[in-house]
Amino acid sequence: MTTRLRILDDGAWLSVDDSRRVSVSELWRLDAPGFCECDLADMVVENFLETGVDGRTVQVRVYGQCIVCGTKSTTGWIPVGRIVDGEFVDIDREGVLRVTDDKEEAKSSG
Repeated sequence: MTTRLRILDDGAWLSVDDSRRVSVSELWRLDAPGFCECDLADMVVENFLETGVDGRTVQVRVYGQCIVCGTKSTTGWIPVGRIVDGEFVDIDREGVLRVTDDKEEAKSSG
């Protein structure tokens, strides 16, 4: 079964199978040493740049700002959901998300 991933409204939404599933303005806690100098970045998502799937994991690269130190930057790959039995299932984005530069390594640690 094919899952359609699209970025909508100039980067404001991640659409999965024509349904808006993840939006900007969410606050994500990231384990992302390359994003800013904070041990864990508290990042407000400002724009979706790219999406992809690794196996069943749906991942995104985003632009955002750390609300602790003020850094604005682009992330590596961040997991936001999984495809289970042909349906999108959210990953708990209230936990710590592990960011990687490689889609195959991106996993949630929360």
